[in-house]
Amino acid sequence: MRRREFLGAVTASLVAGANSSPSAQAGPGTQVATTPARKGRIKQGVTRGVFARGSNLDDCCREAARLGIKGFDLIGPADWPTLKKYGLVPSMYPGPGGTISVALNRKENHERLMGLMNAAIDEAAANGVPNIITFSGNRNGMADAEGADNCVAFLNAVKAHAEDKQITICMEYLNSKVNHKDYMFDHIAWGVDVMKRVSSPRVKILYDIYHAQIMDGDIVRNIRDHFQWIGHFHTGGNPGRHEIDDTNELNYRFIMQAIADLGFTGFVSHEYSPSQGHDPIETLAKAIEICDV
Repeated sequence: MRRREFLGAVTASLVAGANSSPSAQAGPGTQVATTPARKGRIKQGVTRGVFARGSNLDDCCREAARLGIKGFDLIGPADWPTLKKYGLVPSMYPGPGGTISVALNRKENHERLMGLMNAAIDEAAANGVPNIITFSGNRNGMADAEGADNCVAFLNAVKAHAEDKQITICMEYLNSKVNHKDYMFDHIAWGVDVMKRVSSPRVKILYDIYHAQIMDGDIVRNIRDHFQWIGHFHTGGNPGRHEIDDTNELNYRFIMQAIADLGFTGFVSHEYSPSQGHDPIETLAKAIEICDV
């Protein structure tokens, strides 16, 4: 799967399953489906990749809301009105924090990204968007310690604004073994060191469970040990970043129980790609059920 890249027309399976959410602004003659009852201890979100490739955003939002989803990650400002039409929170703002390979670990990026980040904090606060994603960037020969120092410097410079506006900047933890070669924040200890040195309630880790499993494993222990530094979660089955059911090696129900027991109030957003031949809506419904502890 190519993250956050989707094309063209709506697929038949999505259209066939589409119904309006109770929170949607349904037009005349539109059928309104009942949202399934959820326990609600885990506030679940989605990314576009869980839907069929080429699905249009309206249909994605309608189905997400119908199934009880609360947030939609990695959608930019132009499409926030569509999310809100269906009662969905734009739960992670993409873009102003740089890219996976080019971001905070290089001082030469700071001036440009600082302007983007400060503007994004104001925009997020004005639109009810709780989080902004950022990245370490790739090493490209840089020592991890130098990169950490540079990330700390940037985050320390922006944290007061984020705290004032109550917006959380989330740095994503990714694997460098399979998907993102040379990415610097590829072990939890590196990110926790950065978070401790910034020490802000508005600068946190985006803990991607799929990536964490590949690099460090020991998922529940690491979540428990470093919970205070985590602001957001992503899901995905390993290997392959597909379904989070019993076709993958991770016990997501157990992981979600641990997260819920810690009192986590942020979003856990699904970021997997349905396996070929699997219905995306049925797969999402199953993922939601697994995480609804």
